[in-house]
Amino acid sequence: MNNAGAKLATETLPPLLVGAIRFGLATACLIVFVRPPFPDWRSLLLIVIVGGPIQYGLAYTAYWMATDVSPVTVANQLWIPFTALFAFLILGERLSRAALVGMGVAFVGVAWMTLDAHALQDWKAILVAIAAGAAWGVTTVVARRTTSIPPLKMQGLLALGAFPVMAFGSAVFEHGQWEAVKSATPMVWASLLWAGIVSSVLATTLLFWLVQRREAGRVTPYLLVTPVVSMLIGWGLMGDVLTPQILTGSAITMGGVALVALAERGLRAGAAKA
Repeated sequence: MNNAGAKLATETLPPLLVGAIRFGLATACLIVFVRPPFPDWRSLLLIVIVGGPIQYGLAYTAYWMATDVSPVTVANQLWIPFTALFAFLILGERLSRAALVGMGVAFVGVAWMTLDAHALQDWKAILVAIAAGAAWGVTTVVARRTTSIPPLKMQGLLALGAFPVMAFGSAVFEHGQWEAVKSATPMVWASLLWAGIVSSVLATTLLFWLVQRREAGRVTPYLLVTPVVSMLIGWGLMGDVLTPQILTGSAITMGGVALVALAERGLRAGAAKA
């Protein structure tokens, strides 16, 4: 639902303003958890900068640029293969052949989906969504090695960092904010409340907790529901066009993502037995 809500909000409000409102709400809820000490401050700073204004700025910009919600949502799921890749590059974790195959399959799926005549009009938005996925992949990898920081504190810091940066970015680079706010419908405000409270405070905090304590293979099957629900909402309520090629490309992408997650699960299970 959050992806469809992002598209709904950015159809009325500028993307950086959407992010600022979201994290303003999240900051109000989580500020009580942000207090010293701040161990491993370099990792925290990377999480706050890359996982906050960079990742969400790119993601909201992608939905703002896109005609349909579905292709952008599917492309953004490449954050899971990116997580495995960055875990190899940053943490030195092993990358199996199955994971490499899964990465290749996932990227081929996104390429095939994008080459559809309808989806091709959103190719710029899809590229921006892939960049947002890469930024989130870096964030989750760094979060893995910061297990001493409680998830609510980590998400509070992310929100506290993202809010002023995105608000400043909106003030400098966007225009017509006040007129957009006045024209926002109750559904737009509901989507912002959902993003700021349910998604940022509850869902993302839970995700940080899971990546700190569980391998991606145990978490990813639940996350794969996200693009399916978003595509159904986009097709049923928002007028998305789902051609056979878009559906096939999406399925190939999700298959590759699942393969990456299962390969990592197998690696960690083998390591635990050893």
